[in-house]
Formats: sequence, C-alpha cells, structure tokens
Amino acid sequence: MMLSSYHTHSTFSDGKSTLEEMVQAAIAQGCHEIGFSDHAPMSIDCDWSIKAERVEEYKNQVLELKEKYKGKIKIFLGIEQDYYSTPANGYDYIIGSVHFVYKDGEYIPVDINADEVKGYIDRLYGGDVYAYCEDYFKLVKDIYNKTKCRIIGHFDLVTKFNERMPLIDINHPRYVKAVDDALGELLKSPAIFEINTGAISRGYRTTPYPDERTVDIIAKTGKPFVITSDTHNKETVTFKFEEQMQRLDKKGYKYIKSLKEIIG
Repeated sequence: MMLSSYHTHSTFSDGKSTLEEMVQAAIAQGCHEIGFSDHAPMSIDCDWSIKAERVEEYKNQVLELKEKYKGKIKIFLGIEQDYYSTPANGYDYIIGSVHFVYKDGEYIPVDINADEVKGYIDRLYGGDVYAYCEDYFKLVKDIYNKTKCRIIGHFDLVTKFNERMPLIDINHPRYVKAVDDALGELLKSPAIFEINTGAISRGYRTTPYPDERTVDIIAKTGKPFVITSDTHNKETVTFKFEEQMQRLDKKGYKYIKSLKEIIG
C-alpha cells in the first residue's frame, strides 16, 4: 500500500511534535509523501493557530526539510485555513475547514467539548441543535469559495461529540437538508473530501468523518477521497489508514495516492 499523509499539525500550531519529528515518523510508518497543514492565523482570538509573526518561519522550515529529506520522502507545504482565518497565500495546497459558528456576536468553537457546545446551543439557539447545525453547514457550503481549498476538512465536524453525547440525529430532516445543501455546492468545486481519522485517534469517535451516507453521495459523483489522520503527534501520522483504504477498496471508491493528483 502506498501511504501518504496531508492533514498534519506540528508545534507551530496545536501539534505535539516538531515538523522534523513528523517527517521522520512518516518515513518510519511507510509514507512516500507528507504534507504539513498547520492552522493558519485566525482573524479572531485563538490559541491553537500559527502566530502571524511565525508564518514565514513555518514556510522556511518546511522547505528546508523538503530539501533535507529529498529522495526519502516528498514534502509539501500546506495550511489549514478556517472560514475565519486570515487569507493564506504561497502554499502548495489548502485544507478548508470550519471550526467556529458565529451567532449573536459570539464565536462558538465547534470542537471544544460536548458540554460547552451544548451550553452555547442552549443559550444562543434556545436549545435548537438543528438551527446550530444549519448555521455550521452554511459556512461549510461556502468554504471553497472562501478559501479556494483543494481539500475539504472534516466535513461534519459538528458531530464530533455525538457518540459520547448524542445531541444530533443525523437522520433528522433538517440535518439531512443542511448536509445536502452544503454537498450540492461543494461537489461543484474541484476540491475533494477527506476521510479523516483524527477523532478516532483522540478517542472521540469510532468512525471517521464524514458519515457513511455522505461518503456514498460523494463517491457516486466519481470524486476521489483523500485519507487523512488530522494528526497532532508523530505516533498517529497514518492512523488506521490501511483500514480505511480497505473499506474504500471494498466499495470500489476512489482515493488519491499522491497529492500531485489534485495539485498537478
């Protein structure tokens, strides 16, 4: 199996391992390519993204490692740009993601923890979890237009805590409509969707993003997927990749084996 990892975070944002530690782990785990995608600086207060003054240092270090490890692994310079990130330029690729929903003057962090998210929903949405989901997917629907991303990150991140605290019925008509509206727009774009195992490695879920119904809809269009670990430490660079490759192979669904397939 050809392994590659493109959704990776280092100590430049909220990762636990350095860029070089991630490269060495990728080589040890059998990767022929790795792409770095630390969180772009945010336009709102945030303690888990790259500081604006360190962006050039981040770029330079990735490029230095690209040269240092030439012949051992291909290295790509990427960034994960949130809907509320500052514009990102000068990268090989962008992962477009939504981590916040804006409501009544407040930014709700979608993946902070289940209790706090529920508190925001109760206070700002009067307990209407589907209104919250609708606002989330409206942003997701526009993420390609906003970021010109090549990869759509964790499409249904809003369900991160659903296994531990079931807040959302993913078969509810309002949820399904919100998902389908976002998919309808994003499937027109050249961006591809990731099969993201990050929440599994961190113990929040037993299945990857997105859910099976969404995967089936995307696959029917012929779009390939990209398997990612959304890793924040060197141990999980290729977390459950072979399992996900086998799952997609069994269904006859396509996935990329090299970033060159989508960035040329």
